[in-house]
Amino acid sequence: MNLNIQKVHGSENDFFLIDQLQLERPFTEKELDDLRIRLCDREAGLLGGADGLLLIEENRQGDSIAKMRVINSDGSEASMCGNGLRTVARYLSEKYDKQFFTVETMFADLKVRRAGAFAEGVAAYQVEISPVRFEAEAIPMVTNRNRIIDESIPELSDTLKFSVVAVPNPHLIAFVEHQMLDSQEFERIATYVNGDNPMFPDGINVSFVEILADNQLFVRTYERGVGFTSACGTAMCASSLMYVLLNNGEFGKTITVRNVGGLVKTVVHEDDAEGYWMELIGNASVTHVLSGELVDFTDGHFDNLIIDETTEQADYLAFLETIKLT
Repeated sequence: MNLNIQKVHGSENDFFLIDQLQLERPFTEKELDDLRIRLCDREAGLLGGADGLLLIEENRQGDSIAKMRVINSDGSEASMCGNGLRTVARYLSEKYDKQFFTVETMFADLKVRRAGAFAEGVAAYQVEISPVRFEAEAIPMVTNRNRIIDESIPELSDTLKFSVVAVPNPHLIAFVEHQMLDSQEFERIATYVNGDNPMFPDGINVSFVEILADNQLFVRTYERGVGFTSACGTAMCASSLMYVLLNNGEFGKTITVRNVGGLVKTVVHEDDAEGYWMELIGNASVTHVLSGELVDFTDGHFDNLIIDETTEQADYLAFLETIKLT
């Protein structure tokens, strides 16, 4: 079976994007697991590995153009991925020549659309991030508190305050001083709640957030199923939501969120009927286009593949220089 895939990234949160709608048949579970293992490994994987796989499948409900699945590099499946959704939105927009539509995800059909390019050669897309829930059952979280908003969790830290929110991926968020972003304390907390622990049985994404100025944040994330990553789209949206709620922010205002891999823009909305939801605007870059037989991908015979590198990563790196990330 011949396979055509893309290597893509949003804020350098990178994936292999595979359109199963173009295949003779869907992958078997073994084929999918073999692909994940062979492609995503950071040491021996294809093109330096990846944070996971993005699968495009036939939608099963509503009017969405297709369904997106997110398989993390460790084999777990994420309920959503904001950075990945932007790249899927771009692929589907170009495939079907549509500027705006919805994509089915695990918990919701989400609106996506083309946005103005961030720079020459840096395509950008805007995607909806929802639903938002704070209840312990949505995380899931084992505690005698139904929700945790800007509170101490003694089991994790004597000094930090945390908020827990699902968007719908679960996130543990703390606002910190700059030096905490690369601290051993961050790694200790993140690895603890993603290992064998009594509070978060399924693990949880952990973000430390620095407020740079009004409506300007820096977010660093330890992503469940991945580890420290260049960026996590839902984490940046969850962090933006908590910034607005806890730091006198305004709904409907654009927030610039810097991250290890670049930056995005977010807008937090308050909806009387549905609660909160966010817009996430950022790059959707295609770095490589690859083709070959499925067995060559799954067995690691990468020399047999046809691999075409685009100029988009060079364009993206040039864009990073213009925003002078620290």
